[in-house]
Amino acid sequence: MKTRLHLTPALDGLPIDLDDFLSASGEDGHRYEIIEGRLDVSPLADMPHEDLIEWLVECLRAYYRMRPAILRRVKAPARVFLPEGDDGPTAPEPDVACYRTYPTGPLIRRDWRRVSPIIVVEVLSADTAEKDLVRNRRLYLRVPSIEEYWMLDPRESPDRPTMTLLRRAGRRWATTHVPAGGTVTSPALPGFSLVLDPPE
Repeated sequence: MKTRLHLTPALDGLPIDLDDFLSASGEDGHRYEIIEGRLDVSPLADMPHEDLIEWLVECLRAYYRMRPAILRRVKAPARVFLPEGDDGPTAPEPDVACYRTYPTGPLIRRDWRRVSPIIVVEVLSADTAEKDLVRNRRLYLRVPSIEEYWMLDPRESPDRPTMTLLRRAGRRWATTHVPAGGTVTSPALPGFSLVLDPPE
């Protein structure tokens, strides 16, 4: 019987098989992703980061309850599988993902590899901002279903976050910046409106 792998920060960068990754356990306090066939380890974010995720998820779930034909599910966190290439399996884990289609039926048959979001969201933090601004910008563009990539940025002030919205424009992203207190709208979510003024 094969031994189940236990992931720790010391294994960051280790080449890893997808099945081993999916079956592994992990040391608490870290996020584990498989990127181009290697383990990528990053620290879990602090409480303000989690509070912003919770606020954003509540806003998006309120929208999908009103518009289920447009948005079927909001997950936080999620796992996004990229089309596999020569560089090995890649599955980044966005803080939030929005799905236009989502499987129904027995839970046991549901698998991250069977779903793909239309919008992914990362909440930036000092420890992982480079990953979200550079690496994930490149990776999410490779997922055909993803129409928009939102980066909520509370680094200057958690109470006054800004947002950078990347919208697919052919083979590149078109960029829109929304200041603190500004309003986020989305062609992918008709009628959705989010003021960047989270409650305390």
